[in-house]
Formats: sequence, C-alpha cells, structure tokens
Amino acid sequence: MNFLSFLLRVCVAAAALSGLHAAWATAYEAELPAEIHGAKRLCDYAPCAEVFPGATSFSERKGQPPYVEAFADVQGQRKLLGYVMLSTDITDTPAYSGKPVVTLIGMDLKGRFVGVKVLKHSEPILLLGIPETALTKFNDQYLGKFVGDKLEVGPSRPDEGVVGIDAISGATVTVIAQNQVMTMSGAAVARQTGILAPTVRAQAKFAETKRTLDWASLADEGAVQRLAVQPAQVGLEGRGAPFIELWFGYLNHPDIGRALLGAAGWSSLMSRLKPGEHAIFIIRTEGTESFKGSGFVRGGIYDRVQLRQGMDSFTFRDLDYLNLYGLEAAGAPRFTESAIFIVRSPSFSAAYPWKLSFLGNRVDRATGARSFASFDAPYWLPDWALQGGRPEIDEPDAAWVKVWKSRAVEIALFAGLLVAVAVVYALRDQLTRRATRRNKWPVNAFKYSAWVISIAFVGFHLMAQPSITQVLTWFHALLFQWTWELFLSDPFVFLFWIFIILTVFVWGRGLFCGWLCPFGSLSELLYKVGGAIGLRRFQRALPRAWHDRLKWVKYGVFLGLLGVSMFSMGRAEMLAEVEPFKTTFLVGWFERSWPYTLFVATILGVSIFVERPYCKYLCPLGASLAMPSTFRWFGLRRKQECSTCKACATGCGAQAIDADGRIDHRECLHCLDCMVLYTDSHACPPLARERKHRERDGLPLTRIGRDGYFIPIHPVKPD
Repeated sequence: MNFLSFLLRVCVAAAALSGLHAAWATAYEAELPAEIHGAKRLCDYAPCAEVFPGATSFSERKGQPPYVEAFADVQGQRKLLGYVMLSTDITDTPAYSGKPVVTLIGMDLKGRFVGVKVLKHSEPILLLGIPETALTKFNDQYLGKFVGDKLEVGPSRPDEGVVGIDAISGATVTVIAQNQVMTMSGAAVARQTGILAPTVRAQAKFAETKRTLDWASLADEGAVQRLAVQPAQVGLEGRGAPFIELWFGYLNHPDIGRALLGAAGWSSLMSRLKPGEHAIFIIRTEGTESFKGSGFVRGGIYDRVQLRQGMDSFTFRDLDYLNLYGLEAAGAPRFTESAIFIVRSPSFSAAYPWKLSFLGNRVDRATGARSFASFDAPYWLPDWALQGGRPEIDEPDAAWVKVWKSRAVEIALFAGLLVAVAVVYALRDQLTRRATRRNKWPVNAFKYSAWVISIAFVGFHLMAQPSITQVLTWFHALLFQWTWELFLSDPFVFLFWIFIILTVFVWGRGLFCGWLCPFGSLSELLYKVGGAIGLRRFQRALPRAWHDRLKWVKYGVFLGLLGVSMFSMGRAEMLAEVEPFKTTFLVGWFERSWPYTLFVATILGVSIFVERPYCKYLCPLGASLAMPSTFRWFGLRRKQECSTCKACATGCGAQAIDADGRIDHRECLHCLDCMVLYTDSHACPPLARERKHRERDGLPLTRIGRDGYFIPIHPVKPD
C-alpha cells in the first residue's frame, strides 16, 4: 500500500507541474486577442516586427487572402521590404490536435521566408512530450528558403527538385501540417504580389449533348454539388439541421447552364460574360447564415465564399455578383439566398477540379474563443461534359498519404506483427496443450518474443505506444466531428487501434495489455528479470483485499480524465501525464524535468517487485479497454471444480481470478498460465486425481477434451 500511495503522490505532483509547465509555455493554448483574426491593422495585435527584422511600420490587411506590407523608414521615406501573413487568414490546416497552428510568417520581396513565429498551438506533445522549442527550431529551417521551392518534410531529393525539411522525431503529423501551412500561406501571398507567376491552365472544351437534365440527374452526375456545415463543426450545439447548406455548380457549360437557368436565362448570362470569364451559381437551402456576408459593402469583397483551384484562390467583389432569381431544373430545391458569381481570373479553368470554400468562425466550446475555419466541397465537371473527358492531373498526396508511403516497409512489418500475434493467440489451445506448469516455453516463447519486439520495435523505434489521449480524442470526434485524416496521419497508432478494438471485443483487453503494450511489456519483463536474478524472494502480490479495492483506482482516473476533457481537452491532455508513456518511449528520461523521470523510475522500480503495478492500479488506458471487455465474445474456459480449487488463482499474476474461481476478463492479461494448468494432468488437481484413478485401475489415459477432462471411456457391449 505504501508504494501505491507514493505513486499517487508522484502522479499528483507531476500533474501539478504539468499545469505550471503549461503556464510557462509561450504558445500552447495561448489567449490571442479576438481582433487578431479580423482587425484591419493586424500588427496592432500580432508581433509582426518579430517575423520581419528591420521593418518599422506595417500596412493594414490587404488582398484576399489578406496579408500585410512591411516597410522600413529610409531617409524619411517608407520602403517596402516584404510581407507578413497570419496563417489562419489563409488556411486552417489542422495539426495532430485537430486544430491549426496559428503562425505569423514574414516573407521578403524575393519570396524568401525571413521570420516565423507560432502564436498559438494545441499540440500537447509539444508541451508535455517534446519541448516547444523543437517547433521553433523546425520553423527556423524555413528562413532563407524560397517560397516557390518544393519544400517537403524529409530528406532533400535534388534530382526531383525537392528541398528537405528535417522532421521532429515523434511529431511527424504536426510538422507535415506545419509544412503545408508555410507553403500554402507563402504561395498564396506570393501569387498576389507577383513573386510567383500566375498558374496557367488549359481552358475547358465543352462536349454538348443536348440532354434534358433535371435536378436529380445533375446531382447524381456531379454537375451540382452540396456543401453542408454542421453545427458541431463550428462549435455550436446540434439541432438536427445543418448550420448552413449550399448547392453550387458551373453555369458556362451549355447542357448544365440551360438545365439550371432555362435556354433564355442561360443565353442572357453568356452574353454578359467576356471571353475567359466563368459563372458559378450558389444557393442556400438550409440554415440562416448568409454566404454573402453581413459585412459586405459596395466596393468590398464577399468574404464568406471563395473558389480554390490548386494553390490559387479566387474571391468575388461587388462587380462579380449577379442576381439569381430562380432555377428552372425540375425538382430544384427551394432556397432562401442565391447568387451568381463571376470568376474573371485567367488562371481558373473549368477543365480541372476546384473547390467552393465557405469561410467562417469556429467557436471553442471550452474557452469561447473564435478562430478562422474553412469548409470545402469539391467540384469537377462530369467526364461527359468535356471533350476527350477529364484531363489527367497530378494531384499532390494528402499529408497522411505521404506518411504512409514514406514508412511503407515499417508499416508492413508492424501489421505483420499484429496479425502474427493475433494468429498465435487464436491457436492458444494448441500451445497450452503442449506446455506444462514446469515447462511453459511453448507459450512463453511467443509471449516473451512479443514483449521484446513490442518494447524495442513498437515502443522505442516506432514510438507507437497507444495512449488515453487517443481514447479521449476519438470520443470527442465521435461526439462532435469525425475526421478520418486526423487518425490516418499516424499509421502505426491507427493500425494498433484497429487491432485493439477488434481483439477487445473478441477476447478482451488482455491480448493488447498483456502481450503488445510496450510499457506493460517493459514492466512485466522487469519483473521476470528480477525473479531470474535472485530477487524472487522479495517479489510480492498485494493482499487480495487491498487489490480488490485498488483495482478500481484506474477507472476513477479514466473517468476523471474523460470528465475534464468535456470542459477542456487541453487540460485533460496535460493531466494525462499520469501515463508514463511519453517519458519512456517518446522523449526519453534525460530529456524531461526530474518529476517526470522520477515518476517513471518509481513505477518501473516497483515493477521489479510487484507484477505490473501500473497496469493493475493506475492505467486509465487499461480501464478504458476493460469496460468493453465485459462484452467480449470469447473467454478462457473453466471447470466446475474451479469454484473451489485455488491452483490457478494462486499463480495468477494479474490477480484476475476471484474467490469463486471466476476470471474477471476486465483484469485478465492473458498470460495463459491458467490455460496451461487446464490441460496439465500433473498440475491441475481435478485432472491429477482422474489420472491417478485411471493409472491405479489400469485404464488408459485418453486425450483431454475441450471441457478440460479426460475423454470418458465407454465400454463396448459384446454382440
């Protein structure tokens, strides 16, 4: 009991220190002025001078997406030095936390980055696992690099024109997202200011079919598309209806334009367009939010919608707007707001895919803070609408795809490990029948191998230790907004969780916790090594009465973290330092402050003398997996005599067998020692008695059946 009290005290101290550490961090969940996202004078609220050395004054926001001009006073005159941009004015690319890293970026007139400063991030790994300075050092790699270069996280590939950016070990997803933020933000401003040449795209050549298309046909064939934003996506309570639902499409194509506007309406529209101009219609069918924007004024821009094609963005001014009074297509929905917008840029081409973006604010439910958010829906004219069909395009891979491709060999090895362990465990009956209490190696050879591979390969090399923070993230994603890309971005954790979810409902949590959890494997291995080097006489299990009380502590820890997460996910992630996983595998003992190292050292030190103390009494991850283990499909078999025989319970390291001989599969770690005894005719008391009786009576020893007894001998009646 004393060691558990000590562990809990250390845990509380670490949690308290994590809170202090949060206060010291300069950017983690930092409170930014609300004006920073919309005020004309960005640099009144953001430290622009820190990202543009030498600049003495800055303009108001200009352009779309917006940027700020940086000036220096030279002999009494203002000299333009370059540009400053706020990343969330341009992109809300989410990092590993699911939230964007708010970054201030400086770029000179030649398109070279001159300064980068993270104003706010929500990456707990950069607070509690990896020093926040690591992100600063990562961003410093961009200084002096040209925005038009092909910047990618990973090694340079001169033959392909790729300039490499070194990653942060253990934060791959975060740095890939940050690389997208840097390149997209820089390119958006560089194109507006003429640093990068405009994109040239071949214009579409339409194939006219003279078909009569109704609304259903247009929707089925992708000629009109839907963009729906749910309340949860903007931080509001759901009411069953979308926050806003928009339908949109391209009007220049004769078949589509005539179907939507009627022949006369389409001809009238085309007569108003100049060569190279394009007409897009948008209607609102659900919600009360205006896609035109309540702040629109004459001479201004429509700041709620824009088109995106590749790295180009196309916005609309007052002169780009035409009234849309109705839709002629049969079955067209009723709408409450409508518009026709004209794209006048020669960079836009209807032959290639583009996106409609609805720009708005997302409210953080925990803090009430507002942040920029962009919601996109893709559009590409149907294949039949273009002469020769859709052109071949080389779309860049999504960030998560790049991660999977770059680590394909390791992913294959890891997936093979998971499959192999599942197959071995599925064949456990064959293994346990070959083992005895005195020789458990037919089972232990596989189990110990899984421990070593899990510690070395999965834990220290792949850093794929599952965590309670992932459970909380998945829980919140199910409640509010599910984003596949967020979970696919870490392939090893993603595959691990597929394995965990499947095996928990098939066999219970014990296969993961007992065989493949890197920290659990390390704890158990230390206990085994301790016994092998002569410390067995000091190794003890807690008295049953204390064990039965303390095993509930981990459930309290889990429910406490879950409850805190409903109010503040950031605070819950900090309190999740009750897990020693980051210190052990991700960061390293000597890279963290002493309370974290002491906490891990204490747990592992106690593990030499008490079998898996953290797993049994503190682990919130184990508690979260124990609950669904109640509904597993298969359990370990028992005999009638198990209710009175204590042979298995005596040797159960997890202390998962109660006084009535029942196995609590929420606590069972699937060591399989009880299953070895189940078919050991010398160690299992009921079997041993039956064996002795048969040997005394000269009867043969038949095979042991699935029920754990010798197959009965039935005398054959003579004819």
